[in-house]
Amino acid sequence: MNIYVSNLSFNVTDDDLEGFFAEYGEVSSARVITDKFTGKSRGFGFVEMPNDEAARKAITELDGGRVEGREIKVAEARPREERSSNGGNGGNNGGGGERRSFSRNNSYNNRY
Repeated sequence: MNIYVSNLSFNVTDDDLEGFFAEYGEVSSARVITDKFTGKSRGFGFVEMPNDEAARKAITELDGGRVEGREIKVAEARPREERSSNGGNGGNNGGGGERRSFSRNNSYNNRY
């Protein structure tokens, strides 16, 4: 089961995250998500546990727990939503709504 953990302290490492869940069962992977430019934690991560029963118990017991003074949120991860190929700008080519076209007969162009 893939588990989403949020509101993590920026000091929590992959090993720390794995340690939180290891007491409930086998952990296949634990990863704190980092900013690709700065390398700093983004405050959330994912844990993979092969045993769904152990994963559910970990979710129940760890959700709302405190780590370094922060109340973490733990839940089953939802499947990642597909992103559109237009870069997420709603298909308006970044124009902010209405598209304008100027022709050679436009009064602006005729002044210069």
